[in-house]
Amino acid sequence: VWAAKTALSEAKITASDVAAIGITNQRETTLIWDRATGKPIHNAIVWQDRRTAALCSALKADGHEALITERTGLLLDPYFSGTKVKWLLDNVAGARGRAEAGELAFGTVDSFLIWRLTGGKAHVTDATNAGRTLLFDIAANGWDDDLLALLDVPRALLPEVMDCAADFGVTEAALFGAEIPILGVAGDQHAATIGQACFNPGMLKSTYGTGCFALLNTGTEMVRSQNRLLTTIAYRLGGQTTYALEGSIFIAGAAVQWIRDGLKLVKHASETGPLAESADPSQNVYLVPAFVGLGAPWWDAEARGAIYGLTRNSGPAEIAKAALEAVCYQTRDLLEAMRKDWGEGDKTVLRVDGGMVASDWTMQFLADVLDAPVDRPKILETTALGAAWLTGSRAGVWPDMAEFAQSWALDKQFTPGMDAATRKTKIAGWDDAVRRTLTTG
Repeated sequence: VWAAKTALSEAKITASDVAAIGITNQRETTLIWDRATGKPIHNAIVWQDRRTAALCSALKADGHEALITERTGLLLDPYFSGTKVKWLLDNVAGARGRAEAGELAFGTVDSFLIWRLTGGKAHVTDATNAGRTLLFDIAANGWDDDLLALLDVPRALLPEVMDCAADFGVTEAALFGAEIPILGVAGDQHAATIGQACFNPGMLKSTYGTGCFALLNTGTEMVRSQNRLLTTIAYRLGGQTTYALEGSIFIAGAAVQWIRDGLKLVKHASETGPLAESADPSQNVYLVPAFVGLGAPWWDAEARGAIYGLTRNSGPAEIAKAALEAVCYQTRDLLEAMRKDWGEGDKTVLRVDGGMVASDWTMQFLADVLDAPVDRPKILETTALGAAWLTGSRAGVWPDMAEFAQSWALDKQFTPGMDAATRKTKIAGWDDAVRRTLTTG
């Protein structure tokens, strides 16, 4: 509310001048709140939280992962919302009974915001957020009773699932001085896919924020990954679902934050690129940033971060370089898996966005290690842009999908310049480092 009021004030407009609100959010962060008061019953459990790792391992050992993957396109990992919901119901006193009595509501951050903005009149979410809960059948487009029973989640907790562009409710007039409709909702990676105008099958975007998430549009076809990627809903518009393959890297920009705040090697994140550029090229230092486990295609919740190849000559520059390179190596792992699943990956150009892509050094290394072009758009905040397009198009004040796609503008294309032998050697070193870090077989 503070942010919205500040935006209105700085734009010198009032709430009546606003066509609609759009919401985008970190998808798997989980809340349960009291329907009467709107207050959460416990701290939000963020998407990176690993407290349900043992539960996920037990469900896998009991043979439940195949059913979950078939219905949801996801794998059993603490990353997703469903096991977080179960943890809250099992660990907050009285929560399960109150949930079964219909007194509580579950949602990801979008649902919670909408509930609060509408004064509790709307308990809703969109298909992209619902699809990340381990509770939603992405083929049938509905909550799944078998999965609800498996995770012991009462149906009374759940929000109504809507298209990404829909009538999600209106804000209470007292908040901003007038009612404002909420017309667009998408999880952050899906909003970025839309903001990058990746509307055609085969188009691929990768967002570099705290983590890194690559989505490949597969159209109306739900491609079942054979390489430990996720099958997910890219977006749902007009009742039609578009699917994607997704690879999730848990630590990307967070490794740069660690360099800055944990090791204190730099004062500002922007210094890591120049520092990496000054590193000794003869040293091959690898950082495997498994600070909260490894995501796709490894899915090792118990792995932890490690640095390999250190010598007495290694210093801040070599460690900074290893942190930036790790993001690129992990992206390559995702794209190799996508190429195997999709079969047409060689035709794909990667569109990138997020804070890290401002670094020319990092983007050039990414193109080199992928041996593929990397396109950086003029607008890097594509997550917000995607939510804005969903909302504006629903409100009738922004262009249709085709016209919006034409407005996408290239800032710079990075093309590979590394020789094949060097690339092969570097990738082999990375593969060896990951193998040494994994705790699973």
